[in-house]
Amino acid sequence: MNVVAVDRENNRVYASLDHGHFGTKFHRSDDGGENWSEVGCPEYPEQPEGWVETPNPFTGKVTQWSLESIWSIQPAPNGVLWCGTIPGGLFKSIDLGDSWTMVRSLWDLEERRKWSGAGMDYAGIHSICVDPRDPDHITVGVSIGGVYATHNGGGTWEARCAGLRADYMPPEQAEDPEAQDPHLIAHCPADPDTIWTQHHNGVFVTRNGCDRWEEISDIDPSTFGFAVAVHPKDGDTAWLVPGVKDEVRYPVGGQLVVTRTRDGGKFWEKLTKGLPQVDAYDLVYRHALAVDETGERLMFGSTTGNLWVSGDGGDSWEQLFGTLPPVYCVEWE
Repeated sequence: MNVVAVDRENNRVYASLDHGHFGTKFHRSDDGGENWSEVGCPEYPEQPEGWVETPNPFTGKVTQWSLESIWSIQPAPNGVLWCGTIPGGLFKSIDLGDSWTMVRSLWDLEERRKWSGAGMDYAGIHSICVDPRDPDHITVGVSIGGVYATHNGGGTWEARCAGLRADYMPPEQAEDPEAQDPHLIAHCPADPDTIWTQHHNGVFVTRNGCDRWEEISDIDPSTFGFAVAVHPKDGDTAWLVPGVKDEVRYPVGGQLVVTRTRDGGKFWEKLTKGLPQVDAYDLVYRHALAVDETGERLMFGSTTGNLWVSGDGGDSWEQLFGTLPPVYCVEWE
């Protein structure tokens, strides 16, 4: 698993690479990607004596207190660098990634023991939204574990899952916070109380900072997918790349489309110009769809090594590459 994040204000780029046998490595560029240096990697603390982990209800595995991979990186305006990992740890760095501290207030929550992996063996933090008005207000998305928020820089956390549902659970547990599987959460920088999520069971939006989520159910051709992008200046405008749920994951009918709403989810357009409409089997991962600061340029990459860009808000698309390895993450500089 590979992920990248751009700190545009300081011309820095951060990247995590999964080297398999050699483990996860974390790198930083201080000149916009021209040169790179390896920096620190998050480390899990020793498990306290007597601590008992709950086995994953889906796999039966017990969560290990060790880094599997880095799943999200987020620079904050106050100079703090945040990092989400598998198995469900959140870390912060105050020295540009040279060293890391685990946010124990989140890890030590009793609810965390109920988090579980879905496609992964363990739960993971894939999304970190830092409120540009207040860098101590942070919202994270966990698969499977729900949505959590802090208003004091990670001192305390609260589940923010009201309105989400997990239909793979028994009915009496379908609304449990720790059962929720948001695939990605993304906010509007100009209106950070508006947050969208592509959840395993559909598309949801909140306009009140996660006090309550609203389900968006009528989207052609599907409400299932992984990626979501939100316009940086208009929280009512969002893009998805839908697919078939669950056992087979590729575009519905073999037709690759991007769906877009400009009115908060009431109406959705199916954008196809320039995208293959026959025998397309492209799955778009969580971090493989991105919109730039203007809200006009978009980019997404797929598991089949294709990369497309749009300069008109998604109305039309151009394929840049077709022979890349599977694309895990894309970012605009």
